[in-house]
Order: sequence, then structure tokens, then C-alpha cells
Amino acid sequence: MNNILTRLIGDKKDWKRMEARANELPADYRTVYAEMKNYMWRFTTSDGMDIVDILRDILDLFETEAAAGRSAVEVTGTDLAAFCDARLPEQQDVYRDKLRASLNEVAQKLS
Repeated sequence: MNNILTRLIGDKKDWKRMEARANELPADYRTVYAEMKNYMWRFTTSDGMDIVDILRDILDLFETEAAAGRSAVEVTGTDLAAFCDARLPEQQDVYRDKLRASLNEVAQKLS
């Protein structure tokens, strides 16, 4: 029981640190990151840690590229859904096309 509580508390603290890092990103990155989170959570396969790991990697990339002066759309391209899908485990989902179109609207508005 103690191990489970330790993991949950640790995971929550880690998540809060990630969110604080994301809030420090430039506005276009914050917008893209928030929309990507909404999209990717729909494809979690278990307790969500698979998506947290992917989001952590994306956050690292975004921080590096923002510091280099690149815009979010330069990093992800205008097909945000494809950027996300390339990082997600292989899955079949009947809602994927609708979710992809909705996510890509964000990049089109920013470009």
C-alpha cells in the first residue's frame, strides 16, 4: 500500500512540475501543447503513464526549440495530429479522423 501511495504522490508532483514547465513556454507552444494533451489522452492504454512519458519528451523538445527561436508550427508542422500519432503506440480508433481534423485546426489558425 505504501508503494502505491508513494508512486501516486510522486506521479502527481512530476505532473505538476511538467505543467509548470509547459506554462513557461511561449504562447504558441502552450496552445499547441494543451491541444496535443487533449488529443493524446484519448489514446491512453492504461494508467496514463504511457501518455505522460510521451508528453514529457514533447515538452523537452518544445523547450529546446523555443529557446532556439523556432515557432511551434515549425517544430510540429501543420499536421499536429500526425506529429502526435507518430509518437503514440499503434492503435485503431474510430474517432481518430475526427480528432485529427479538430487538432489540425489549431495549427491552421496559428500559421
